[in-house]
Amino acid sequence: MKYRELKVPGAWEITTRHFGDDRGLFLEVFKDAPFADAVGHDFSLAQVNCSVSAAGVLRGIHFADVPPGQAKYVTCVTGAVLDVVVDTRVGSPTFGQWDSVVLDDAERRAVYLAQGLGHAFMSLEDGSTVMYLCSTAYAPGREHEVHPLDPAIGIDWPSVGRDGSPLTPQLSPKDEAAPTLEEARESGVLAHADVVAEFVASLGGDALA
Repeated sequence: MKYRELKVPGAWEITTRHFGDDRGLFLEVFKDAPFADAVGHDFSLAQVNCSVSAAGVLRGIHFADVPPGQAKYVTCVTGAVLDVVVDTRVGSPTFGQWDSVVLDDAERRAVYLAQGLGHAFMSLEDGSTVMYLCSTAYAPGREHEVHPLDPAIGIDWPSVGRDGSPLTPQLSPKDEAAPTLEEARESGVLAHADVVAEFVASLGGDALA
């Protein structure tokens, strides 16, 4: 596996190694020792989620209160998505910035995002199936959203799908009603960078910028 830190500190692209023959393909999606070596701390698995999305479905931007937050290790087992990480840590030098990785069933990359970061993706074809390994279980009372089309963030969402057909963003009612990043900051639901850094350090990792 190869790890590349994204433009948002605390988020990583993971490139997997494939072993294939005429019977099919085998790969290691996650391995704890290389992960800890690259990221600086272990990944504690509490829940695994699976979502299946039609072309154009846009999920996110989602994040959770820190502590304990919710780190995610994300991969696409079927289809293709544009996976996006947003820095939602108030006081971070990269606050409001984003980076993206195409996750699909060809390259089979993964994305890891630490606690305190926002996550979103757009499906690029019907039936795109995303698996999320999560460090904490879902808890509605500490889960929050920022609108994925917030112009102040300016995510460059795809306008065409994997097959070249036009894409129209499809949001859930909850995501459609989500606040902008500035509104979320003013409401006090965003984690502060120093709080996130202290919490990550308690896991044995380096403090995040």
